[in-house]
Amino acid sequence: MFAIVDAGGRQEKVAPGAVVKVDRLEAEAGAKVTFDKVLLVETEDGSFVSGAPYVKGASVTGVVLAQAQGKKIVVFKFKRRKGYRRTKGHRSQITHVRVESINL
Repeated sequence: MFAIVDAGGRQEKVAPGAVVKVDRLEAEAGAKVTFDKVLLVETEDGSFVSGAPYVKGASVTGVVLAQAQGKKIVVFKFKRRKGYRRTKGHRSQITHVRVESINL
């Protein structure tokens, strides 16, 4: 059984017991979170329920494991033959969430 949820502007495929990385949520470690924007759910018998845009009454619950930083993204700009080079980078704030259940 799995579901596809809209979390932080991205679509994530989640299953019970899986750990997903989402954009930072304002929650402490150990807190329960609920994702209400469920796009698709696979039921126990193997059929799929899709929403337009979201499945009514469906939600995914999970527990926040940790707040962390993502991988560093390097932004490099340059113009050839001009001696112009600039390097910048940033690390996004992310939250690790362990999915507990998918509710229909």
